[in-house]
Amino acid sequence: MNHNKIAAALGHTARLVLGVTFIFSGFVKAVDPLGTVYKIEDYLNAFGGGFMSLVPAAPVAAIALITFEFVLGVLLTFNVWTKVTSWLALAMMLVMTPLTLYLAIANPITDCGCFGDAIHLSNWATFGKNVVLLVLVMVLLCTRRYIYETWVVGINILICCLAFVGVGSLMAYSLLHLPPIDFRPYKIGNNIPEQMEVEIPEGAPADEYEYTFIYEKDGVQEEFTLENYPKNDSTWTFVDQRSRLVKKGYEAPLPPVHDFVITYTDADGDLYDMTDEILEADSIILVVMYKLEQADRRQADKLNRLYGQALESGTPFYAVTGSGEYEIALWTEETGAAYPICSCDGVTLKTIVRANPGVVVLRNGTVVDKYNMRNKKL
Repeated sequence: MNHNKIAAALGHTARLVLGVTFIFSGFVKAVDPLGTVYKIEDYLNAFGGGFMSLVPAAPVAAIALITFEFVLGVLLTFNVWTKVTSWLALAMMLVMTPLTLYLAIANPITDCGCFGDAIHLSNWATFGKNVVLLVLVMVLLCTRRYIYETWVVGINILICCLAFVGVGSLMAYSLLHLPPIDFRPYKIGNNIPEQMEVEIPEGAPADEYEYTFIYEKDGVQEEFTLENYPKNDSTWTFVDQRSRLVKKGYEAPLPPVHDFVITYTDADGDLYDMTDEILEADSIILVVMYKLEQADRRQADKLNRLYGQALESGTPFYAVTGSGEYEIALWTEETGAAYPICSCDGVTLKTIVRANPGVVVLRNGTVVDKYNMRNKKL
């Protein structure tokens, strides 16, 4: 095999790996574009300062990023305008690689979201992945003159247009309805209590502590251990107990669901934890509105009718929001809502369902249905 063929083989390999990676990354984001919006908002808020003023532009930035990444991946995979797309890939990696290096060092957020919710990588793993992609881009740039275009101009344009239409249609469907593929722990069929369980391997070592007991006798304090403390000597008076971690045991990772806590504040200001009641109900309807001030008020009348149907059938019905008391009172006044409105962390609610309002139906803690309220006919 001569030099030209080796260079072409290396170039095509780099092109295909880059293309497939970009397609996958763009696709899992396009399935859930709101998730990318939320992640960009997390970035901007974590950076602070003037970046926080750019939060309103997050939706536009998310759509642009997803479209660019997916279309670039398609063009690279199908060898369309590779001499141009290789430079575009370089530009992208020259932005993303330093950014992920900063994230790995400063750790302002724990997950970069480069593969949406489909695959979670640590910040250092993400930086390593981008270094590999940057090397592949350099290989592609060095070998691009040995790569000849596969298609005629008309086919190239058609492939590009189909990529734009495909990713745009997927994002539009996800935004108008719900993500067609749900990578989150609250997807239909999942049991929330099971998702809250921590799995500890059998035989995993536990934390080891050294305990010290302080007793006093005749005004003098002494320290004892479990082996020699004055257990049956009444002349000693117990004063204090101290513990020191001697050896760290197995540290279990956080379960997929670790922040599902729903509370309700009644008219008297008394706070109730509703979590167990909600998860143990035979059937229950939850209307998720993570921010009442941003909720689609055009759905208010439908929500009231849905609540009426729930009352008739005897099905418990709660709205859940991350907004404060003022926003709850304002929503109730403006919409005539008679249903109880509970509170939960806004990030958790955005994870549960990508709609505002969205509806989740639970049976004994299992998600049996989810839908965007705008798609519900009443």
